[in-house]
Amino acid sequence: MSTPNPATTFYAANRSTRWLGRALRGMQTLSPRLGTRLALRLFFTPLPLKLAARRRAVPAGWQLSHWPFEHGTVAVYRRADLPTGLPTVLLVHGWAGDALQMQPLGDALAAAGFAPVLLDFPAHGRSAAWRSTLPQFVRALWAASARLGPLHAVVGHSLGALAASHAAASGLPVKRLALIAPSPPPGLFLDWFSGSFGLGAGLAERMRAAIERREGVPLQQFEPAWLGPRLAQPTLLLHDEGDRVAPLAGSQALQQALPDARLATTRGLGHRRVLSDAQSITAVVEHVRAK
Repeated sequence: MSTPNPATTFYAANRSTRWLGRALRGMQTLSPRLGTRLALRLFFTPLPLKLAARRRAVPAGWQLSHWPFEHGTVAVYRRADLPTGLPTVLLVHGWAGDALQMQPLGDALAAAGFAPVLLDFPAHGRSAAWRSTLPQFVRALWAASARLGPLHAVVGHSLGALAASHAAASGLPVKRLALIAPSPPPGLFLDWFSGSFGLGAGLAERMRAAIERREGVPLQQFEPAWLGPRLAQPTLLLHDEGDRVAPLAGSQALQQALPDARLATTRGLGHRRVLSDAQSITAVVEHVRAK
């Protein structure tokens, strides 16, 4: 049985992206080069746009600040009521998410004696820009670490989890990882993206080549086979069995590749509700504070 294409459900449900899909098919016929450029603009744009997240009130007990990053800024939330010197835990969201999705986990970690920091990736939440890439997510993690110092842990969701695993495998100073519903490797998602519009493997290959030229990072480095030998940190993989956005098979492949990984599964929570589930939060906190 073939693996379902999560991108089809998302893009087919969005009226504007259905229109763009028709435009993409027409452009691919007339000019594959221009069609690839249009596809990349859509692929790099988090949908829905971040307008709602920008209007959301800053939660009580948290402070918002903006740090310079590349050609703009990233938004950062920190607890205002904690003493200095606590171990720092950086929490990062996934594609089209925002930092405040991680607040329940951040509050629980603060209660357990850690200093949580919630980061809005570029083009998400209150951060600048409208488009971003996975390698840029990784660079944002490095920039945050440069400001915060060595991290006790990184807790990442979805594409943020994949970015965290690559950053740690590349030497990010962090002791522990909690990867919640990690996204599939970008090569697979490019295939899904292209297939969701009926555009075939040729577009996916052109997009991959363009991304690697632009970002200077081979997308193969986000595959379990590359990450596995380079990730020594104790890692919790937390994934819902029915996740239709990032299938469980991705975490299973990572568990097999990583030398010190434990996979915990949930049922009935899907891709995002796992972030606010009490048992899931407890599992993450216990992993972060384990010796």
